[in-house]
Order: sequence, then C-alpha cells, then structure tokens
Amino acid sequence: MTTTPSPSLTVSVQDRVARITLTRPEVRNAFNDEVIAQLTEAFSAVGERDDVRAVVLAAEGPAFCAGADLNWMRRMADYTREENLADAAALADMLRAIYECPHPTVARVQGHAFAGGMGLVAACDIAVSVDSATYCLSEVKIGLIPATISPYVIRAMGPRAAHRYSLTAEVFSAAEAHRIGFVHEVVGADALDAKVDDIVRALVNASPAAVRACKRLVQDVAEREISDSLVNDTVRGIADIRVSPEGREGVQAFLNKRKPSWVQG
Repeated sequence: MTTTPSPSLTVSVQDRVARITLTRPEVRNAFNDEVIAQLTEAFSAVGERDDVRAVVLAAEGPAFCAGADLNWMRRMADYTREENLADAAALADMLRAIYECPHPTVARVQGHAFAGGMGLVAACDIAVSVDSATYCLSEVKIGLIPATISPYVIRAMGPRAAHRYSLTAEVFSAAEAHRIGFVHEVVGADALDAKVDDIVRALVNASPAAVRACKRLVQDVAEREISDSLVNDTVRGIADIRVSPEGREGVQAFLNKRKPSWVQG
C-alpha cells in the first residue's frame, strides 16, 4: 500500500483502489483554496496511475463536507469580481478533475453534505450514503447560488428536484437523496464500508478499458456536455453574485451570525 498524507487529506492506493480521504473533521471537512488545490492534484494524479481501477472519495468525522470553510469565506467577502472569477475557476477545475477522472469514482458519504459538499458527491460516478446523513443546497440562504456545482448536482438529482432544493435551501434526508437519485445506496453506518467494497469489487473486476470507455460514453451521451462555455458561465455566475449587494450582505450576515437584511421577524 502507498499512502500520501497532507494537512487536509490522505491518498492511499491498495489492491487497485485509490482512497482519497478528507481529514479536517474539526471544520466538518469544509474546503478552502488549499484543499481545492490538493483535491485537484490528488484526482489528477490517481487518474494517471495504471495500477488504479477505482477511486473512493471519503471523509473523517461526523460530516462528509460542509462546503466552504468559514475563514476562506471571510477572505472572499472582500474579493473583487476578478478575484472571485479566479477563485471560482479553481473550484470548477477541482470538480471537473473529479468528474473527468478516467477511473470510476465512488463517494463514501459517512455524514452531512452541504453546499459545495454536495458538489463533491455529485461529481463522483457513484454515491453511497449512510442513512443518518443530511443534504442541503444552502447557498440562497446567504444570498448566493450553487453555480459552480450546478452542472454536476443537476445531473445527479435531475432538474425537477434541483428546482426545489436549490430554491428552498431545505435540508433533506439520505432517504430523500436516494428517492430523487442523488445517491445510489443508503445503508446503516455499520454497513457503509461493506456496501462501498461491494461496488468497488465490481468495478475492479470489470475490463479496465471498457469501464473507462463506458464512463466516457455516459458523459458524452447525457444531456449537455460540461464544456468550457458551461464552466465559464457558472464561474461568472458565482463571481457576479458574490460581489452583488445581497451576496455581500448574505455572506456578512452568515459570518457574523445574524439574520440577513431580507429576513423578517
């Protein structure tokens, strides 16, 4: 087994399976610019390895990923539009690195996935969730939109469910995530690893060339291609709303633990 640790994640390879694990449970595995760069590098690196047949994205602690790190959000609160464009482009590159990894990817969701955390789940080919996990596209609560993750989230849950959950920012259960197709399996905590192992076993025992080609086939056929044009549209969308009056107000209210100006009562 080979293992590569970093302050934010570990990468291990054993028996033809790469495991990329978020290791910041103290901040609910929220990501910042450093974590984004490390995830991008990790998926790019394992994607090039001939001894890897499948990749598992996992996390430590009670949350899978809470989205953006608060300290990172504080820095972003004063970003110019140009800085927001660069920041959002890095996040878009990370999601695309996961989505376009040549090997099949499995999200092992052991806890809650909010905002950008849902993007991580959606960018993977297969998702297995513990039954106690909850999910939320929380961006509109703080005056933002889930723009950069939207190409992946909408593919995973479908436009009808995306309309509801991106507009209301409701928290929903793992059972609901399964019902709408966002995750493939929901199991108890004691069965999570066994179910992930079952899926990984099926992946590594199939023809490697056929699996790679089949993954590309599904991506090519399904709806609109995740093109440079689409990615650029989402990057501009989040950058524009971050520097808008309500975007700035919502983020400041969230960081200062107060209600934003548009909430009454």
